[in-house]
Amino acid sequence: MKLKQLVVAGMLCSSASLANAASSNSEFVVEDIRVEGLQRVALGAALTYIPVQKGDEVNAFRITQLIRSLYSSTHFENIQVMRDGNVLVIKVAERPTISNIIFEGNDDIKDEQLQESLDGSNIRVGEPLDKTVLTSIENGLKDFFYSIGKYNADVTAIITPLPRNRVDLKLLFEEGDAASIKQINIVGNELFSDQELLEDFELQFNTAWYDFLSETRYQQQTLQGDMETLTNFYMDRGYLRFNVDSTQVAMTPEKDGIYISLNVSEGEQYTISDVELVGEMLGHEKYIERVLPLTPGELYNQATVTYTEEFISKYLGRFGYAYPTVTTVPEINDEDKTVKLTLRVDPGKRIYVRRINFNGNTITADEVLRQNVVQMEGTWLSNDLLETSKNSMSRLTYMEDVEFETVRIPGKDDQVDVQFKVKEQPSGSFNAGISYGDQTKLGLQAGIQQDNFLGTGKRIGINVSTVSYQRSAQLSYTDPFFTIDGISLGGTVSFSEFDGSSFNVIQYNSKRWSVGANIGYPIDEFNRINFGLTYSDVELSNRGYYEQTNLFYRQFTDEQNPDAPISYTSLQSSVSWSRSTLNRGLFPTAGSSQRASFTITTPNSDVNYFKTIYDGRFYFPLTRDTRWSVLTKVRLGYGNGYGDVNGNDQILPFTENFTAGGADTLRGFENNTVGPRGIIRQSGGNSVTLPDGTVIPGDPSGDSYQLSRRSLGGNAMALGSLELITPTPFIEEDSSNSVRTSLFVDVGNVWDTEFDYDEYLQLDRSGGDELLDYSDWTLFRSSAGISVQWVSPMGPMVFSFSRALKEREGDDAKFFTFNIGQTF
Repeated sequence: MKLKQLVVAGMLCSSASLANAASSNSEFVVEDIRVEGLQRVALGAALTYIPVQKGDEVNAFRITQLIRSLYSSTHFENIQVMRDGNVLVIKVAERPTISNIIFEGNDDIKDEQLQESLDGSNIRVGEPLDKTVLTSIENGLKDFFYSIGKYNADVTAIITPLPRNRVDLKLLFEEGDAASIKQINIVGNELFSDQELLEDFELQFNTAWYDFLSETRYQQQTLQGDMETLTNFYMDRGYLRFNVDSTQVAMTPEKDGIYISLNVSEGEQYTISDVELVGEMLGHEKYIERVLPLTPGELYNQATVTYTEEFISKYLGRFGYAYPTVTTVPEINDEDKTVKLTLRVDPGKRIYVRRINFNGNTITADEVLRQNVVQMEGTWLSNDLLETSKNSMSRLTYMEDVEFETVRIPGKDDQVDVQFKVKEQPSGSFNAGISYGDQTKLGLQAGIQQDNFLGTGKRIGINVSTVSYQRSAQLSYTDPFFTIDGISLGGTVSFSEFDGSSFNVIQYNSKRWSVGANIGYPIDEFNRINFGLTYSDVELSNRGYYEQTNLFYRQFTDEQNPDAPISYTSLQSSVSWSRSTLNRGLFPTAGSSQRASFTITTPNSDVNYFKTIYDGRFYFPLTRDTRWSVLTKVRLGYGNGYGDVNGNDQILPFTENFTAGGADTLRGFENNTVGPRGIIRQSGGNSVTLPDGTVIPGDPSGDSYQLSRRSLGGNAMALGSLELITPTPFIEEDSSNSVRTSLFVDVGNVWDTEFDYDEYLQLDRSGGDELLDYSDWTLFRSSAGISVQWVSPMGPMVFSFSRALKEREGDDAKFFTFNIGQTF
């Protein structure tokens, strides 16, 4: 409106100037055109908006057209047209150029959102400032604050002139506090209480202090959603004539409180009298009728009606009819309170996919993403196949977000293009330097781990590391799409030197060489089965003499040199099953991940044993955006020996024992310290040595024992965890996928099913802690705390603050733990 007033005023002013200059003769032939006042706009650019040339005859009407044309260029805020003899003189004042845009005081709206709003009005740095739109922008932003309950909010645009016709534009925000809801009243409800009706409302009042998920701040949009929720509550219970007659929102004089009243008419319940399907069902009438959830004689239920419409639409979408129309027409009989439902089905045309495109993948090759797409080009469009493809790509560890849309092709009513829009995230890491952990201490490491090598989707790892307890080198390779139908192939070669005493377990040193290969087969989009074969060569030295390990050492020890290193080889075959329905590969918030594996050494190995492990993670979102979620974790394991070798009954090698404690298992306890501890048995000294050198053991009742400070681990394990995943405070939403905060409770135990507690009851304890029954699985530990996980440029970091809730004698509780460069 202001722009129109300015144009009219300019035209009147210019016409008056022209009339005064031309005296009684207002028409003349233009001999020349002179434009004055130009600074930033080039003369040539200005002349393109002047619909008058030399030799043209001008009058008041032509001058009006000229002024309108110049204003349409958006470069000028004032225009005057004058006559100097037969020269047409145009004096202009350019709009100032925006040098800088500053937002101050905005907390609820991000700068990026504000700039997007200004872009729509062509207000950006480097562009001319149209002052006529500033008032509408101020009012629009105020309306936004009013809609979220901030009725004391104010927005002021401040323009600061600068040299060379430039200005600084500052938008000053005074948001104030949001008005809280004091009370919500429902008037006219007789069938249901206010408490029942308000239970599902998003807007709440008088909530408990600990109910931090409730929304007590008034928002107009949220109220509209709650009114729809109220309507659905009645419609889902057969009250077909329910209506919200009116809504009153009253504000306190201080504008800090809101009172809401909803006046309703409940009506009576209606029963379904008949359900009729009409239209083209493409030969699927019998199936649709058989599974139709709407049944005559039942109460009308709006949710069931909506579900039925969606079900038919999705079902037809499987066969390429991507845009069906399913409409339910109710015929209401108010006399007998019944309703006849007629479902009109129009499948439309079968839609075919012309092309599948990918956007946003700057590293990953298109063909890698296409390997995860089960929707084929040239075939009919299936919404199920598109959703399956999206989920498959989302579970890739190098994909942060995946979305898709179908784009109709102009002039083709039966073809679409599918556009997948992906957002990548770091797929690996390069580590070189120094790391430190409270358990690993000072360590040097170097390596490359890449889940998407050169954008091919292949996983390659070359890692060399040295920490306080281990030196290792490993080369690994996996091609997840070795064949076009998703069969994977991989292999590893590794070497490690391990010092158990520095790993918080019993004393021993080991050297291990291993080489292995694995192949995987997809069962369906969620399930996969893998087979592996690994050859290992292990050497053990610097042994500690513990009751539990002596049984294992005995079958390899040279009696002439009992302290000499021992070595053994094994060929391990394995089979594993995995299932994943996670919504993301990294930091998921919905779905589940399960893995079960069984490993057994072949009978020709030096050691015969088996191990089975189950890992399960289940995510339950609490909010629609899944930023609040509950995670439950379960890990179970069991292993043992089988058969005998050279007359020795086989047991699980203690190097394969399960351990617990630390960031990966039981937080709140020192790493690998939970579970059975080594028993050092000391003879009573009453043995007898015969002349031939044979030693006859004495009475064992005189023996004593002492427990080591180190854990031995066990052949059985049960661990569980319950976590509440919350948004991380002070973290931008864009970074939420790389930082995670959770409140947790951990519980679990490691035990030895072969341990004979009664054997040690009669022995004296020579010192240290009291012996526990290490075969008792009920001796669980538990802890609670808060954990922060961050995928940093240095690699994954885990920080945990926890407190042991249940501990046993000899346990080493730990309040704070952290690790750098260790996966989690």
